[in-house]
Amino acid sequence: MQIVIVDDVEANLLLLKHFITQLGEAHEVAAFTDPQQALAHCQGTVPDLVIVDYMMPELNGVDFIQRFRAAPGRADIPVLMVTANDELTVRYSALEAGANDFLTKPLDKIEFRARMRNMLALRANQKRLEDRASWLAEEVLKATDEIVRRERETILRLSKAAEFRDPETGAHIQRMAHYSWLIAVRLGLPPEHQRLILEAAPMHDVGKVGIPDHILLKPGRLDPAEFDIMKQHPIIGHKILADSGSPLLQMAAVIALSHHEKFDGSGYPHGLAGEAIPLVGRIVAVADVFDALTSARPYKLAWDVDTAVELMRSQRGIHFDPQCVDAFLERFDEVLAVRQRFADEA
Repeated sequence: MQIVIVDDVEANLLLLKHFITQLGEAHEVAAFTDPQQALAHCQGTVPDLVIVDYMMPELNGVDFIQRFRAAPGRADIPVLMVTANDELTVRYSALEAGANDFLTKPLDKIEFRARMRNMLALRANQKRLEDRASWLAEEVLKATDEIVRRERETILRLSKAAEFRDPETGAHIQRMAHYSWLIAVRLGLPPEHQRLILEAAPMHDVGKVGIPDHILLKPGRLDPAEFDIMKQHPIIGHKILADSGSPLLQMAAVIALSHHEKFDGSGYPHGLAGEAIPLVGRIVAVADVFDALTSARPYKLAWDVDTAVELMRSQRGIHFDPQCVDAFLERFDEVLAVRQRFADEA
């Protein structure tokens, strides 16, 4: 234990140090005749016990305790004040300032031992509780990390399940997820929101697991009846993901339901327009369409990047939220880097 003694009389410091050595335990003692120096020491180093005299020049014991308690992390450190028998008003003031107990002059060795042991036991219990709280916090963090890891694994596996039924490639969901993240960054969304978008965007088309193969895998253009069935996949995806307690799955559900809405209200499944479309849906719409345009599919050739960019610009305020398009094109070198990093296999 680290014990600080503050008394302007050197003889009193020597007596207290002598009593402490007779406790039978090794303690580190710092003794000060100057209360200002003692206060500076206590503010720089966290003691386990402070013994402070009341009658001192410049800074009395009550003032010392008030300033000591005001320092961060010092609110619960045991403090013993040394007073005379008849100084009841001083004791009251000291209690209000934060003193835990008192030593009475002249000092009695037996009383000193008892009060010291009580205060040191109090501090030892505080430390054990602090260690326990720290351990519990670490264990909670580990458990939370494990939950998040399993949640991400669930997202990945559901995304792969959709991918196996969809002619789109696994690289597509990586590219569009990172494109979505770039837009979120450019829009200045909070970092946690950016991370959720990156991890939830791959789930945007999970509802395609409920679309019949003859429609999902049809190499040509869908007829109106087939397209009406295809337009159900956002609703199916939302039903799969909705009502979860996970913020990640909640966002994935919103993305699945809203990423085919259009800014002018001509999209599906609900014909939402403008800011009535959730922001994450508006973001993913830009990322998803750009990657679909620039990727080869069994039923179409890939567009070149410049042509795709021209279409994205022409659809500002029609298909896409203008702010999301501008954010996407603002640092297009990063978009091209993502496209290169997650290129489709030959």
